[in-house]
Amino acid sequence: PSRPPARHPFVRLVLVPRPRLLRCSDEARPRRRGRESAMASLGRLKSAIFDREERKMQYQSHIRGLNAYHRHKKFMKDYVQFYGHEKNVDNSLPIKTDKDTLREGYRFILSEEDDMDSTWEKRLVKRYYDKLFKEYCIADMTQYKKCKIGLRWRTEKEVISGKGQFICGNRHCDEKHGLGSYEVNFSYVEAGEQKQALVKLVACKRCAEKLAYKRLKEKEKEKEEDPYGEKEIELKDRDKRK
Repeated sequence: PSRPPARHPFVRLVLVPRPRLLRCSDEARPRRRGRESAMASLGRLKSAIFDREERKMQYQSHIRGLNAYHRHKKFMKDYVQFYGHEKNVDNSLPIKTDKDTLREGYRFILSEEDDMDSTWEKRLVKRYYDKLFKEYCIADMTQYKKCKIGLRWRTEKEVISGKGQFICGNRHCDEKHGLGSYEVNFSYVEAGEQKQALVKLVACKRCAEKLAYKRLKEKEKEKEEDPYGEKEIELKDRDKRK
């Protein structure tokens, strides 16, 4: 008898899904862009800090190599460049009365933007400039023989030109050589309040004699009254006995 045909076993086909490429979702893209932007900003910040420190070191090295007068000129030039309202400043000495000076005022009026500026060079120059306004004074010695000497603060142009610091502080003297610095007691009124301060008055030899005119006259008078110095000898003997 014939055999029945062999049956093939049932084969089950399993469909395997094709792997898909993972793509960045719409939410992940901004994150990656944000990280890239942050890295770029950090790089720019590092570069800016490096450049700023390099400029600072160069500026310090430059001003250390200058003497006091040329350092003053450098600071004043930079101050006018940073804060001045006019590019060209006349460094010649002002010709005006004290009343005109009081009306005009003494300083630049700085804006809030100027105060907010954090550049190292600008802060250094501004500190130097502010310090000069109440460190030196100007004297009027026209009545020195009456023992009357008037003092006032310096004006903006006088600070920039060096009047009263590198030029004799007498209003009517422009001597630049043989200057000496003297501490004087300056009494003034500020905001309705009486104040006193020890300030520097720079004077040449001739003007220094005018400044000490009263004391020199008193010494001359003492010598006339006591030509042999007997009073001075008595005082020395009294001190020895003590």
